[in-house]
Amino acid sequence: MFNTVNGIPGHVLLVHAVVILVPLAGALAILATVWPAARRRLGIITPLAALLALLFVPLASGAGEWLQEHVPETPLVAKHAEMGGGLTAWAALLFLLSALAWLLPELTARGRALPSILTARWVQPALGSAVCLIAVVAVIQTVRIGDSGAKAAWDGKVSSSVIGGGG
Repeated sequence: MFNTVNGIPGHVLLVHAVVILVPLAGALAILATVWPAARRRLGIITPLAALLALLFVPLASGAGEWLQEHVPETPLVAKHAEMGGGLTAWAALLFLLSALAWLLPELTARGRALPSILTARWVQPALGSAVCLIAVVAVIQTVRIGDSGAKAAWDGKVSSSVIGGGG
């Protein structure tokens, strides 16, 4: 769908949204988990940011698959493609957990009856721990995948000394 934009591979453009949205969603999820006042102020923004990240990850991956077929196959490209395929699962978990972490207190505040398993004392701390863990892993994976992509694109193509007329 976004294979190229004005002749530029779409993957190169879409990954910028991913490297902004996944860490943003992770940071908001952690903030909303550890600081109840922030959770109340952020409201639905946290799960919406995670949803937006989740939507962009497969778009970037799909455009990356197209790009992989149009560049020379190298071990670095293969490693990046393999790593990139796993980010969708982490983004999906981040969205699901941050949505649940927002929804449970929201429903409770509105007086909705919830199944007893969701109101058990251990649920909120366990959910908060899971949100923080998944947020950290999603951000780390995003950085690792981005680093492998940068190496695949730029390894051996940049000189440490000035080339040409620049000074």
